[in-house]
Amino acid sequence: VQLQASGGGLVQVGGSLRLSCVASGGTFSSYAMGWFRQAPGNEREFVAAISWSGGSTAYADSVKGRLGISRDNTKNTVYLQLNSLKSEDTAVYYCAATTLVGGTINRHEYAYWGQGTQVTVSS
Repeated sequence: VQLQASGGGLVQVGGSLRLSCVASGGTFSSYAMGWFRQAPGNEREFVAAISWSGGSTAYADSVKGRLGISRDNTKNTVYLQLNSLKSEDTAVYYCAATTLVGGTINRHEYAYWGQGTQVTVSS
């Protein structure tokens, strides 16, 4: 499956963005989806995950209450809504797909990755 992420950009502290990730070349509803991010000099870290049906979600503690993951299986798309953005949210955001039904926080369990989209939060 191929993944194409988009929606990143430059936003001020406290602002919002919605990232999208469109899948092609596979059966989207067969995959749980995750979002990860990587800031310069840091390892890629888990942000959020959603099960294949959308019925189960998980978030990193650092983003709980500010970010929301959702999916539309009719559009082969997963979304990440970013609210109340902080400067420490600045990173390249990656979407990823896994065959683990409920998703996972472990990036090594994701076989497919998008190219990343840059989010920059300025003060």
